[in-house]
Parts: sequence; structure tokens; C-alpha cells
Amino acid sequence: MSAQLSQLLNIKYPIIQAPMFLVSNTAMVIEAMKGGIAGCIPALNYRTLPELKAAIHELKAAKVAGGSFGFNLIVNKSNIKYKEQLRVLCEEGCDFIITSLGSPEETIIQSHKVGIKVFCDVTDLKFAQKVEALGADAIIAVNNEAGGHRGDISPKTLIELLKKHCSIPVISAGGVGTKEDFDAMLGYGADGVSIGSPFIASTEAGVTDDYKHACVDYGAKDIVMTQRISGTPCTVINTPYVQKIGTKESWLESVLNKNKTLKKWVKMVRFSIGMKATEKAAKEATYKTVWVAGPSIEHTKEILPVKKVIQNLTT
Repeated sequence: MSAQLSQLLNIKYPIIQAPMFLVSNTAMVIEAMKGGIAGCIPALNYRTLPELKAAIHELKAAKVAGGSFGFNLIVNKSNIKYKEQLRVLCEEGCDFIITSLGSPEETIIQSHKVGIKVFCDVTDLKFAQKVEALGADAIIAVNNEAGGHRGDISPKTLIELLKKHCSIPVISAGGVGTKEDFDAMLGYGADGVSIGSPFIASTEAGVTDDYKHACVDYGAKDIVMTQRISGTPCTVINTPYVQKIGTKESWLESVLNKNKTLKKWVKMVRFSIGMKATEKAAKEATYKTVWVAGPSIEHTKEILPVKKVIQNLTT
């Protein structure tokens, strides 16, 4: 099962436990490392820089041979914490950083100075070639079966396209819920995979049991796209509450998003409102259930320890 990602991160299996907003935590990543894969946490899961530093220290202390850990950075203007988070990651150290939703140029420059690898989320060839030219160490190929902010291209087509035209490793993200799915991605030519949704219903995940049970009870047919979280289309479970509020942007947002000057501010406001709603649903008992997940929850049948999820994906 060795692939290029295994060598790149010195891990047993070429798998990254994907960074998931509000879901990922140090307990999950520690178990991921013990299981021979890499784990990643969104930096935005920590409200303050001291909390982020504490998480890094905990992971460094728990790191085992054959495991790696990293953090995800939202690198567009909607994340006002980005530059300080990058500074802390570079000062404290980690194995890799995954960038999303913006230009990774500054992250690549600063990270490489201290020996941190940078993997960049991409959804098409044009952006993949841009980040390769900037010096990215690998591409996270986000396909149309991914959870959260997904792409528009099928896993097979995207992997083959990027492998043909790019020279850095291609890590496929989306559509892996079983070992058969994992093997298929490697068969298409992927150098590794990033897997998120199967780990939501894990014992170690820091979300409510309602969220975890939703991943067990709902399936691929229940995943819908919404614009009402971050302003960028995002996949969520189609709960009664999501059906009630709808998945399209409001008419006012639609009008304002056509104004080049106001568009950035509209997205920042929507991002803030959406993140607060998502956090409430993930962490508290509430009827306002906005649960982010991908179609691979089709294969989630019970709540399991991270160790067992890894075993199901690799053996």
C-alpha cells in the first residue's frame, strides 16, 4: 500500500486524516499517528493563539514513528487570523500545512524556511499548476465527492488530469469510505488520499452524539450543497432544518455579490454567521442542525474508535 505520500510524510499508509472544521482535534490526530497515518486539524478550530500552541505541543509530545501531523490554514481574506496562525505554526513546528481557499504563496515561502511541507487544495488543473509553480510540495485534489468545499470534477478524471500535467504528488480528497474506494484512488494514479467524513462518527471526534449518529443514519443521497455557511458552496446533511432554511444565498446577498467592492465584505459576514451556526450544531444540542459531511458517510454504519476506522480503510 506504499505510495509517494508514505515517503513524503514517513507514514505507514498514504492517508491523511482530513482537517474538518470543529470536528478534528488532538485526540483524533494522536490516534491517527498511532495508526500509521497523518492527521490534520484546521487552525481555526482554536479560538486563540495560545490554544493553537498548546495543541502543537501536545501533538509533538505524542508523535510516534510512522505518523505525522499538520494544520490547515484558510488563506483568503475572510480569515483575519491567518497571518498570526501561520507565524505560530512556523515558530512551533509541524510536519505539513494544508492551504485552502486562497493563494498559498506566503504560506509556502514562510513554511519552507523552517522545513514545513505545504500541500494545497485545488479543484482544477489551472490552480494546480499555479501552486506547483509557487513551490507547493503536493496537491490535494478535491473532487466532486468530497465533503465540505468540494470540486466539480470526478475523482478519476481529476487524478488523471493532474498526474498528466503536474510533477508533484497528487493526493486525492473525496469519495473514500471503504478500502475498495481507497484502492481505486491509488489505481487511478493518486499518490495518497485525504479522508474526512468517515472519521466524524469516531469515538474521539469532539462533536455531539447527534452529529455522529447523523453520519450513521443518513447516507450519500442525503448530502446537499448549501451557500448559507461560508458563502462558498459546501456539502451538508439534508436535515429538516436545512430543508427549512434552504440552501441558496438570499436575494440581498445575490445582489451584493455582484458588486466587486462589496462582495468581499458580504462573504466575510456570511462566513462569520455560517461558522457560528455550524459550531452551535456541532457542539450543542440544538434544532438548528447544520452538519457538514460528504457522501462517503454512506459507509458509516456505527460509531467507532479512530483506530478501527483506519483498520477498515486499510485491511
